[in-house]
Amino acid sequence: MTHNYSEKGQSGAFDLAPTPIASTLPSAGPSTGTTTPSIHSVGKGGDSEKQVERVSERAILPDQLGSELSRQVRHKYASSYRKIFGVIFAANLSVFVALMVVNKGNPNSRDVGSAASANLMVSILFRQEEFVNLCYEICTCVPHSWPLYIRKRLAKVFHYGGGHSGAGTAAVVWYLLYTILATKDWIDEPVTDELVNMITSWILVSMFIIILTSAHPDLRRRFHDYFEAFHRFAGWTALTTFWIHNIFSARVTARQWDASIGYVLLHSPNFWCICISTSCTIASWSRLRHRTVYPEKLSDHATRLHFKYRGMAPFYGLKISDKPLTEWHAFATIPDTDPESGKINGFSVVVSNAGDWTKKQIMKPNERKLWVRGAPLHGLLYTSKLFKQIVVVATGSGIGPCLSLLFADVTPRRVFWSTREPHATYGSKVVSEVKRADPNAVIWNTHEKGYPDIVREVYQLVHECNAEAVFIISNPKVTEKVVYGMTTRGVPAYGAIFDS
Repeated sequence: MTHNYSEKGQSGAFDLAPTPIASTLPSAGPSTGTTTPSIHSVGKGGDSEKQVERVSERAILPDQLGSELSRQVRHKYASSYRKIFGVIFAANLSVFVALMVVNKGNPNSRDVGSAASANLMVSILFRQEEFVNLCYEICTCVPHSWPLYIRKRLAKVFHYGGGHSGAGTAAVVWYLLYTILATKDWIDEPVTDELVNMITSWILVSMFIIILTSAHPDLRRRFHDYFEAFHRFAGWTALTTFWIHNIFSARVTARQWDASIGYVLLHSPNFWCICISTSCTIASWSRLRHRTVYPEKLSDHATRLHFKYRGMAPFYGLKISDKPLTEWHAFATIPDTDPESGKINGFSVVVSNAGDWTKKQIMKPNERKLWVRGAPLHGLLYTSKLFKQIVVVATGSGIGPCLSLLFADVTPRRVFWSTREPHATYGSKVVSEVKRADPNAVIWNTHEKGYPDIVREVYQLVHECNAEAVFIISNPKVTEKVVYGMTTRGVPAYGAIFDS
């Protein structure tokens, strides 16, 4: 999946000392713990007029909690994604041990095949839009009265990719074991059905290994287009082969049970698992549509693509392509509204120059058509509903996905946006949308001020508004820096999972 939230990596170029900064506010709101009110008398015509002035103090960035080793283990290596992966793999290992014990070291090939099919089904479910949206709805339905330590863990539902990769990897291991057993069965009984079962099993294992190898994070980042092709076409080949294999496997079992193939299939967990897996794939691709897009070129670096075929509620994303069989790009959508009625009448996505495909879209200012696929999908920012107050952080075109959150106006927030020439690059309309959502938004122009010490600046906003969590949309380097910098100081922080 392509995340179009890119900007050059930021470094802590500024050492901002905690010195007091005075600012006169027009009205006195509730104290946030960062301001000290002082009263000055000003003589005027014999009367004295009292002026209330607030002195905002820079928050002192606290030390990181724990030792260097404990921080690395807890906040980098033991991520929620890896924990989910580990739990699924541990559950499969427990099932394997149970099968070995029950069958006295010689597991039944049908049981092994059922375990492989079940894991494959779970892996595909975690890529099915309605199932993923259901997971989000379940995890975000809790009230703010629940303890923060529960809510901040539920907010990590966007790590569901760990379920996809964990179940997928387990399915490959199970199927490799099944193929070994099927080969042994053919050697013991060299009949046609056993031979076809063994051949289709080896084809499936080959497809799974191709998918698994190409999905390795390093290879996926370096050869993303090839990864998509391998994943898609190897997956379709595997699914087709799976059906052929399932029929011939049922014939083998029917002969052993002295029953019909239909009876065996109806009583086979493999059959029902593959039915669900196939239905998920068909459900996504059956909603492939060629939609008209209306570009709004913001600059040579960015464009905003408007779609009018349907309205779109906040907090959704959509896959877009001009070559539907080879590459797809996921973007967060922003509701478009009618200027007179204010009703949602479409949606848009912000595309910035992050590669060949995005550059091509920016350079095409005319109305045209693009492919869209599947149902709209919830993303990271949907979990912001779990918190009473948040800080939203974006760099560059990362403000695009944030505009949906700002439009929804569900959770009180402060905004920090670091970008180069915001008006010139993204237009006054985008800047005004940010200001409308947070009149005191910090819009950091990197062309004038250089790159900020982003962890310190974000912590300042957390301190000012007593935020419960931080959400960041940026490139991988800055995302990791902010999330690590906040979580190691006890502030829940969430950023996109790249290449998961």
